[in-house]
Amino acid sequence: MSFSSLELEVIRWSEARGIIQNSDSKTQLLKAFSEMGELADAVNKADTPAIIDGLGDVLVCLINVAALEDLDLTRCLAAAYDEIKDRKGFLNESGVFIKDV
Repeated sequence: MSFSSLELEVIRWSEARGIIQNSDSKTQLLKAFSEMGELADAVNKADTPAIIDGLGDVLVCLINVAALEDLDLTRCLAAAYDEIKDRKGFLNESGVFIKDV
């Protein structure tokens, strides 16, 4: 199943449960932050099943935010990639991205 197809299925699931109709972007974003905390905990514990679950939960929340804003994540990801695709540089040992100018 493609990402776009899964995205649509998540939106349908959310609509069937009243999430889209009865929520807003701020609420879904706060839920995404909560899920990010669980994801961070899973990464710290190197718990692969929990990492998979956490990443999926964060994506569900972000898909909901996008739907509430009348956007889709595929479009958002394409826009972000278009902005970064020609950047030159590297990530140094301290975790800082150094741009080539």
